Amino acid sequence: MTAGRGQTAAEFGQAVNMSAAELERWLREERSKEVGDKPDGGESTGHESGRHIVAILRKHQSELDDEDYAHMRKVVGYVHRHLAQRPSGDVRDTRWRYSLMNWGHDPLK
Repeated sequence: MTAGRGQTAAEFGQAVNMSAAELERWLREERSKEVGDKPDGGESTGHESGRHIVAILRKHQSELDDEDYAHMRKVVGYVHRHLAQRPSGDVRDTRWRYSLMNWGHDPLK
């Protein structure tokens, strides 16, 4: 494993604080489908990302490919940017939180 991949994996591990089972369960909820950009009117970018994150979390590190690492970097960037935009007040039932959860990060954990 290259140093770049190791750093990516570490940053991904810090950004994604939901397990594969937690994220998969969340993605089945209607609230997860109501947030995010839907470029073609179908599944949102974040929801699709969540499915890819579940697959990554279920793989052994030796099974990860370049596409997985590219997605991991995208997830880290999204989570960091989105956390910087935290709204004031209780975020428990907000689109902001739901969007982050689609990307594998629950800010209430």
